[in-house]
Amino acid sequence: MVRWSRTSERATVNTVHDGLTPLSESLDRVIRGLRGSDRRQVGGVFGRWEEIVGEHVANHVQPVRLEAGVLVVEVTEPAWATQFEFLSGGVIERLREMLGDVVERVEIRVARRPRRPDDQA
Repeated sequence: MVRWSRTSERATVNTVHDGLTPLSESLDRVIRGLRGSDRRQVGGVFGRWEEIVGEHVANHVQPVRLEAGVLVVEVTEPAWATQFEFLSGGVIERLREMLGDVVERVEIRVARRPRRPDDQA
């Protein structure tokens, strides 16, 4: 519940907690439930991905999960899995510089492509 009070010319907000959980704690719990670390770590990695790896790499490699120091990324093509394997050490180092010891290792997965009707099984 929020109570408003007037103090001279400005309004102030007094928050009454009545057993409510702060939104930041709730978000942390949701992210951990989705197999993430916490909102700051996940937001840093996911929110700054293009800045971390560059636009060209980000067009082909996307983070999909961060759990217990393991960053799972998905690549668009098998060739990008090989390429990112070579780049991953530098990416982990860049993540350390920007965000601290958030990622210890990277797992790479090739994205599944939707089957076209004319594909053979």
